[in-house]
Amino acid sequence: MQKERALAVGERLLRRAARCTLAAGVSATLMCAPAYAQSSGAKSSSTTSKSASKSELKVSSKKPTSPNVVINLINLMVEQKLITADKADALIKQAEDEAYVSRQATKDAAVKAAAAAKEADAASAAVSPPGTKHIVYVPEIVKRQIREDLKKEVLREAKDERWAAPGTFPEWAERIHFSGDFRLRSENIFYPKGNAPSGFFPNFNAINTGTPYDTTLINTGINPPYLNSTQDRDRFRIQARLGAEAYLFDGFTSGIRFATGSDSQPVSTNQTLTGNFSKYQIWLDRAYLNYTALNGTINATGGRFANPFFSATDLVWYHDLGFDGAAVQVKHEIGTTGVTPFVVAGAFPTFNTDLNFGTTSAVKYGSEDRYLLGGQIGTAWAINPKVNSIFSVAYYDFTNIQGRLSDPCTLVVQTDTCDTDDLRPPFAQNGNTYMALRNIVPTTINSNGAIDQWQYFGLASAFRELDVSGRVDLGYFYPVNIIVDGEFVDNTAFNKAAIAAVAFNNFGGTPNGIGTGPYVGGNIGWMGRLTIGHEELQRFGDWNFNIGYKYLQSDAVVDAFADSDFGLGGTNLKGYLVGGNFALNSNVWTTLRWMSANSIAGPPYNVDVLQIDLNAKY
Repeated sequence: MQKERALAVGERLLRRAARCTLAAGVSATLMCAPAYAQSSGAKSSSTTSKSASKSELKVSSKKPTSPNVVINLINLMVEQKLITADKADALIKQAEDEAYVSRQATKDAAVKAAAAAKEADAASAAVSPPGTKHIVYVPEIVKRQIREDLKKEVLREAKDERWAAPGTFPEWAERIHFSGDFRLRSENIFYPKGNAPSGFFPNFNAINTGTPYDTTLINTGINPPYLNSTQDRDRFRIQARLGAEAYLFDGFTSGIRFATGSDSQPVSTNQTLTGNFSKYQIWLDRAYLNYTALNGTINATGGRFANPFFSATDLVWYHDLGFDGAAVQVKHEIGTTGVTPFVVAGAFPTFNTDLNFGTTSAVKYGSEDRYLLGGQIGTAWAINPKVNSIFSVAYYDFTNIQGRLSDPCTLVVQTDTCDTDDLRPPFAQNGNTYMALRNIVPTTINSNGAIDQWQYFGLASAFRELDVSGRVDLGYFYPVNIIVDGEFVDNTAFNKAAIAAVAFNNFGGTPNGIGTGPYVGGNIGWMGRLTIGHEELQRFGDWNFNIGYKYLQSDAVVDAFADSDFGLGGTNLKGYLVGGNFALNSNVWTTLRWMSANSIAGPPYNVDVLQIDLNAKY
């Protein structure tokens, strides 16, 4: 009871002291001082003689006396053990902020009152004839009212704009949310014995993004760029991303994100640590404007943004891929059934013809612009509180992506242009089937086609992908979840006979092992994955484990946008993946992954990849 009465007395004193702090001027402090003296005087007088001798032996732990009454009272309450030190610190900060606001308001009110008086004097002098003298008398009650009105105005302005409160941000700053992440990766690449030599694997991306290759030189020792298939490699890589999203009112938000990357390729923000302590580039990874209406039912986005389509795995789209263009999502729950159908549609430019194409030609060629048109329907279904699922069907149409043989084309020098040169992919990984793009005319200049056959390569297949995707999340063992993911894709535009007539790669072997056999590319892909553990890593010791299998034929999807880690990226791969995550705290975790991939078509190619990551988010 004694402690409760002491707390009640302390609260009354605190309320009185708080009222005193809000008053301006020295008189208020003097007026409130006796109450403080009455509450603390008894203790100080009784303890002075006892503590005098000890003060020379150690430093006092008492808080120094403050000119602020409230702060002294709070310190006294801590000494009496009526409140904790942490609560006292919070109350002291609040008292200092309120005192600061009061001083600022009083100061500004005085300045504005002086300015108003000066303007009044000037106005009076302007209307008075020379020699006229006026004695202006303003009653004290009017002066006080003016001061109070000005003070209220300044306080209102300070509250609205938050310029007079330490430790707070202006309103516009609180509408901006920053986020980012960092990853340090050790990556080990192993090529098992039995792979075909590297000469069986042309690097089509290096050819198409560089100078064309003279195909007449292929058996002369002057080779095109090749992919590595035999020599193990180790590398360290980092990924760093920093983004900001701002709420713009009325459903509008805008975001931007910068990221690392060894180059501008679409599927990776990894920066390989290349040595020599070189500085690295930063790329624009996200830049978008988003509009949300009807409580999230409609969501429209334009610019460069994350994948708007649901994808259970990275069979079709790599998870770091950014989409350029515009997309609209519509979703709505049916009553309270837990069933939420959704529809997604979007248009995305994947290539725009250079304004001056062909660059070195006096005659310019038509545009070869390319687009991705995508649509998806699906439903999320909360079957019961412990079982959630989502299923979707999508159709992705890549327009004008297939290569085409050019009109008859005469080349004098290597930099000359043919009219289908812009159909070569601006970026590719590995696996798709390629065809030659240039129809080079035999002339005396090229010895009737015996030399100078400078060639670029385009995709031999068109791509119209039907994608079925699903996920089931079982929460019966919460916080440990069991998640099953599955995805299937079929390139419905695939024409095996037409592709075989122009194909440059993805041929099978022969029974005797000499030469190459028929074209063996394909258009089907599927993946299954099981994940067990914590769905979110929120504290030390949280974990999850996953295992999966992937089968992706050569022309099931566009290899440029597929997973960049499995098999070192692309298609024409099959194999398993196993990995796990372990949380060190809510923002830092480690990852371990092992991926073993084998080629499906073409010469033997196997590659195993071990990744060890240290991740952080903020």
